[in-house]
Amino acid sequence: MSRSGSRPDDERPTAEEMLDRVRRQAGAGARGRLRVYLGMAPGVGKTYAMLMEGHRRKERGTDVVIGFVETYGRPITIAAIGDLEIVPRRQISYKGVQLEEMDTDAVIRRHPAVALVDELAHTNAPGSKYEKRWQDVMELLDHGITVISTVNIQHLESLAGIVESITGVPVRERIPDHIVDEADEIELVDMSPHALRQRIQHGNVYPRERAEQALRQYFREGNLTALRELALRKVATAVETELDEYMRQHNIQAVWPAGERVLAAVDDRPRSQEVLRRAWLIANRFQAELIAVFVETPQWARASPEARRTLEENLRFAEDLGAEVVRLREADVAKALARFAREKNVGRLVVGHPRPKPWFLALTRRSLVDELIRLCPDVDIQVVADRPGRA
Repeated sequence: MSRSGSRPDDERPTAEEMLDRVRRQAGAGARGRLRVYLGMAPGVGKTYAMLMEGHRRKERGTDVVIGFVETYGRPITIAAIGDLEIVPRRQISYKGVQLEEMDTDAVIRRHPAVALVDELAHTNAPGSKYEKRWQDVMELLDHGITVISTVNIQHLESLAGIVESITGVPVRERIPDHIVDEADEIELVDMSPHALRQRIQHGNVYPRERAEQALRQYFREGNLTALRELALRKVATAVETELDEYMRQHNIQAVWPAGERVLAAVDDRPRSQEVLRRAWLIANRFQAELIAVFVETPQWARASPEARRTLEENLRFAEDLGAEVVRLREADVAKALARFAREKNVGRLVVGHPRPKPWFLALTRRSLVDELIRLCPDVDIQVVADRPGRA
């Protein structure tokens, strides 16, 4: 997993370029490698960095094509394409409008060693082979094609809610964290908030008529500082994980953290996704395993179709975050969670705020949180508050 930095200027191929060449040999059958350029926000230079890497590899003899590049009309980005081969895009007609998407099948037929595919979190036009571009990328990798791609920190599913709260702008395009976490290389394309604002002011990111509005809204310096911190932390976590793995492989002695687990209690309410995000952040911070648990009580048999759909969405969301999903059947939710927590050595349990109850029941029955505190005296319990605007 590489970080920002320049490579030597000699003509010898790097190890990763040699791997690309081996994959081109008949019958190699190896999966392609994924390299991701990560940025704090649009305009930091991810696409430019991707294109420059494509040129470097081409100059060293690697077969490189452009699967899809978003130029947004930026002259510097357009010029950076240069003589790189472009696989023609697929034309899709939707509601009388012609849209263009990456032609995944055409890239596979062309079968280069390396494909440059911009905007990993992009949502494809209706009628495309896949809903999301990252799914196209997974197929390219399965066919032995190495992919170099780009993504901004706000598109990671676990951080989208945090970014929304920081910027006030909804994050509609999201990508499961495990796609980036399992990438072979992550490289941070970094830039100070002041420098990015200068680029926007000079019209290098958006047309001048949009630049001032962008600077007043999403690209305020405080927003960019927070987004940069999130991006730096993400890469730092990746480096720590890589270092831990290296030390284990080479039997280097260290004090390893206990294999603690974080448990997220999931139900059929949409706000369970906020519970999962909070649990994921805790698990990520402590390098702990995340488990999402739903307790199916006898009353669940009478659940509405809408409740069942919402639950399935929540459990799929948990899987996207890389959580192990567990369903338990028991009449008492608190007892089921407490027993599971003891069996699995759970150190932290994250739950949503209890459902409101009629006043006469509130006087006579403990809430789920009260019961968990009573049953799990050795487990840290975090309650995710209901805030305005949350389902």
